[in-house]
Amino acid sequence: MKIKLTLMFFLVLLLSACGEEPAIPQTLTVMTHDSFAVSDEVLAAFEEKNNVTVSFIRSGDTGSAVNAAILASGKPIADVFYGVDNTFLSRALEEDIFEVYASPLLTEIPDGFKLDEGNRALPVDFGDVCLNYDLAYFEEHDLAVPTHLDDLRRPEYAGLLAVPNPASSSPGLAFLFTTLGFYGGEGYLEYWQDLVNNDVKVVNDWETVYYTEFSRWGGERPIVVSYGSSPPFEVLFAEEPIETPPTGVLASRMSCFRQIEFVGILKGTENRELAEKWVDFMLSTAFQEDLPLQMYVFPVNPNAELDQVFVDYLVVAEDPIMLDPEMISEYREEWIRRWREVVLQ
Repeated sequence: MKIKLTLMFFLVLLLSACGEEPAIPQTLTVMTHDSFAVSDEVLAAFEEKNNVTVSFIRSGDTGSAVNAAILASGKPIADVFYGVDNTFLSRALEEDIFEVYASPLLTEIPDGFKLDEGNRALPVDFGDVCLNYDLAYFEEHDLAVPTHLDDLRRPEYAGLLAVPNPASSSPGLAFLFTTLGFYGGEGYLEYWQDLVNNDVKVVNDWETVYYTEFSRWGGERPIVVSYGSSPPFEVLFAEEPIETPPTGVLASRMSCFRQIEFVGILKGTENRELAEKWVDFMLSTAFQEDLPLQMYVFPVNPNAELDQVFVDYLVVAEDPIMLDPEMISEYREEWIRRWREVVLQ
């Protein structure tokens, strides 16, 4: 009897020492545009809390990423898609790629950012797409910085502007919408013809415009399409400490487009519960406060606090352009086609 009891005692000790095997982390796949970024510590906190490994599929600029999500509709290559904005939102909704999810954190988000009443695409961030200019260039060439869209038509600004292609780039499309909102359905084509006559340069994406074409980064074009948030980033990430931004923003009335980006759960996901948790995470203050330092955008959750640099140097557009998503849905392809005929042919 003693022998049996002793064996049982040691067996209990052995089982106690071993404990339960830790659960193997699940994998959540998030599809994004190429500009997506999140800090390691913020991502790690989400992964640890939910016992999950998050993998990202970067799928080009917003237009390319939306196209990829549509092509995989019904059999998605990811569980969640982040990065569709209000220039491409109507297309994503028409193609029915998202599942409905009313996150409880939506109650904290102002209604002005909620463009999908069906709660398929939930707002995450916003930014104003504006023209940026290299202050040093204009000082060295004794040329006044542009203060109005019409300035880009003048001969002294010939060969100075670079823009992303609106057919493939959401900032490019946003700038096209700016010209539409300001000049109207016929006037915008006349404006772009004047830009062509003034040697505008068109490239595929925003990264190329800003980091290759922009004179601030070694290019030859001192005026580019970027964001009202770009100057604070120039201060934050300068190789040598600087006190003031080296770039400026043309932010006069109706010269910028208010861009809003959304996240949605892709229809057909097999990780619905984890996908919901990721959406909630993107709307939480932890992620929202991380946004400005990782991407050129700002939180839609008003409870998120901004870094002081953004408070000091952020340029907020004066009366930015916003077009009705239904109008964008109906006319987007026609607007782009007509733009191509003027600019690329």
